[in-house]
Amino acid sequence: QLQLVESGGGLVQAGGSLRLSCAASGRSFSRYTMAWFRQAPGKEREFVAAINWNTDNTYYADSVKGRFTISRDNAKNTVYLQMNSLKPEDTAVYYCAGEYYPTNYFQQRSYNSWGQGTQVTVSS
Repeated sequence: QLQLVESGGGLVQAGGSLRLSCAASGRSFSRYTMAWFRQAPGKEREFVAAINWNTDNTYYADSVKGRFTISRDNAKNTVYLQMNSLKPEDTAVYYCAGEYYPTNYFQQRSYNSWGQGTQVTVSS
């Protein structure tokens, strides 16, 4: 498993941008599929974005498509989530997750490595 630590969260006005980072430690990070999930108060954790090990494929929730971009730097063992045009409904705790071969990119139960989360708050 990977050890994951997220950073970059904070308070931003609607329309603003943030970039989240997730630093990983552990063997073979470059072979892991990495993903971001989020959980708003009173709601279930939901898929945001995922990127496969060689960056050939990225996947996004419809709610963030065109606004968020997932990327990774395997030399730095880090995955990023660039969030633009933020909306109040993007307010949530954002979690980084990783799995060697997830059975389903969009389901949290497919990932065994998780970070502790970072809070993103978007004010209107």
